[in-house]
Amino acid sequence: MANTTLTTDNKAIKTSVIMKLVMAFSGLFFVLFLILHSYGNLKYLSGQSVYNDYALHLRTFMMPILPYQGLLWILRIGLLVLILLHMGSAFHLWHRAGVARGSRYAMKKSLATAYAARTMRWGGIIIGLFAVFHILHFTVRSAKIGDPAAYATHEVMINGSGHVVSDASQAVMTITEGNPYAMMYVSFSNWWMVLAYAIFVGAVALHVAHGVWSALQTIGWLRKNTQTVTQVISGLVGLGIFIMFLIPPLCILAGAVPAPVL
Repeated sequence: MANTTLTTDNKAIKTSVIMKLVMAFSGLFFVLFLILHSYGNLKYLSGQSVYNDYALHLRTFMMPILPYQGLLWILRIGLLVLILLHMGSAFHLWHRAGVARGSRYAMKKSLATAYAARTMRWGGIIIGLFAVFHILHFTVRSAKIGDPAAYATHEVMINGSGHVVSDASQAVMTITEGNPYAMMYVSFSNWWMVLAYAIFVGAVALHVAHGVWSALQTIGWLRKNTQTVTQVISGLVGLGIFIMFLIPPLCILAGAVPAPVL
């Protein structure tokens, strides 16, 4: 009986270690994605033409090696798989923590980490809900905020390299494009939308800050002599993402960027 229990415990420990590693590496990938995404959003400050060209470039990146929107579909599928792995690992670990909560040590440990655990869980829920809205708003465009004219689409012709052309003889396909600059402008001209976005980005920043620290701990980088450095790095990453994501909406709300041409 003792050997059976020991074997079961060892398997549970190994499974938990694997789940923590899955959460760590998938989480670090999300952090990298968020840094690149928030940096790309800063191109909004360069004006409508630059920002819309940037949005188009994401769809035509590496054509003709990749098909139209090839990069975006690779990212979408990859992110979906990683999200499922991340959430599955999180639920498994939370379930394991709930089962072990009966012991005195587990209770003491739970009290010591209760704030961080609640932040991660509620932050994850907020992120998930807003991510769905974000897709419906900017990708599917079924959730329109502000002037509906900003969500109108138009057809453009592109050549084999993904560049816009005006001569039909040089075009390889006609694509339907929107006006991302205008969509952001009419959305974040509303103070309540900026507030909701700030809450969402704040949840992301807290999730990232704790997640980076937890990931570095899982992969063995967190030691006594690196604990302070790790905390600083984690906090700066979360703060940096928070600031970069909020700069464009705040500039729109303050009237610091030009209105779009519809």
